[in-house]
Amino acid sequence: MVKIKNNKKYLAIIILIGGQSIRFGSDKGLFEFKGKPLVSYQLDTLNQLDYNIFLIANSKQQVANYIEKINYELITAFIIDDQEILSDQGIHTPMLGLYSAFKELNLLGYKKVFVMSCDIPLIKNEVVKFLIKESKESDCCIPQWDNGFLEPLFAIYPIKKAGLMAEENLKKKAYKLTNLLDKSWRINFVSIEQSIKPLDRKLLSFININKQKDIKKLMELS
Repeated sequence: MVKIKNNKKYLAIIILIGGQSIRFGSDKGLFEFKGKPLVSYQLDTLNQLDYNIFLIANSKQQVANYIEKINYELITAFIIDDQEILSDQGIHTPMLGLYSAFKELNLLGYKKVFVMSCDIPLIKNEVVKFLIKESKESDCCIPQWDNGFLEPLFAIYPIKKAGLMAEENLKKKAYKLTNLLDKSWRINFVSIEQSIKPLDRKLLSFININKQKDIKKLMELS
């Protein structure tokens, strides 16, 4: 059952939890750091805002695992990967999680979605609010480093348009996340160094956990 937190259907927030976490060795979102799962840090932060939050899982079993470990009352619903679009059921890619989320949220009537992965536990509300504000006059709002590198898993997308792009890329087996972006879109590339760093001095919102050794870095920063 979907528990709609409010009537703001303009934008939803999703957290991708369905990655394989091969380099990390276990489900990153459920890794306990200082007594609670990493994803719970995101949920505690995001629940200070007034947007519905969805967790995008890879299976019913993963959903069951999360229900045991997190306060699921902080989210609106889980969305499970829609495997039917894949010709190879063994494929694991964030593109599938995004497609599944776009498809479901479009049916629910949302227009835009703030996408993030579960491995960035130190996100700042000020940054989230800033990017949402910056997305108002554009189709897509995506942070960009000075070297041109983009952050596609901490960005805001137009649900209907991005859903079509995700479906097309899955069928072509083009899984690179920047393939979601279409040249016809109005895209706001937000400078991380110039526009976001003043709000998040240490850029904690972009510290992601890929390996066990990254937990030490997280300990030092938190």
